[in-house]
Amino acid sequence: MKPFTTLTAVAAPLDMANCDTDKLIPARLLRKPRDPSYAPYLFHDMRFDSDGRERPEFVLNQPPYRNAGILVAGANFACGSSREGAVYALLDYGIRAVIAPSFGDIHYANEIQNGMLPAIVPEDVSRRLRDELRQQPGAQITIDLPTQTITGPDGARHSFDIEGNYKERLLKGLDDVDLVLQYLPQIEAWEKRYRGEMPWLASRG
Repeated sequence: MKPFTTLTAVAAPLDMANCDTDKLIPARLLRKPRDPSYAPYLFHDMRFDSDGRERPEFVLNQPPYRNAGILVAGANFACGSSREGAVYALLDYGIRAVIAPSFGDIHYANEIQNGMLPAIVPEDVSRRLRDELRQQPGAQITIDLPTQTITGPDGARHSFDIEGNYKERLLKGLDDVDLVLQYLPQIEAWEKRYRGEMPWLASRG
């Protein structure tokens, strides 16, 4: 997993609270195998009409925001079902971080597991950032994970919350498997001792 330290990117405002995972990726598209082509699935039914044509009113279809790497959303982002495909769609589109006042718990963990940063800020900060992005289409935001700060388009710095263990995992680029492999020498030593002390159990099965 790619470590996350700092990110400066175009940010897009999503003025929507309680944006559930079915909006991020409709359930019918979850049958698709995991590959780098998940980008078109992101906000599919909001981005495209029934004929596959772009809806010009949707923020990511507007030229200044097409290459957004950061999304600034409303409260309770990605609530609903636990589908990891929602994170795949965000990542494949090019979004590496989401800033919001709160997240669906399972989606929050899924973002961490896949190297994305879910940055939690107060509601007024989220609203201020979205206002600035609408006033300056195509503006960039900088997120610094070591200092847990966000620098908005106006240069103001805002703090964001993240649990310490999640922060460490992102900084080091560790997923669940990587976390276990850190302790591989201890695991192997325990297995060796186990087989030596109780060989009749180790040989079964």
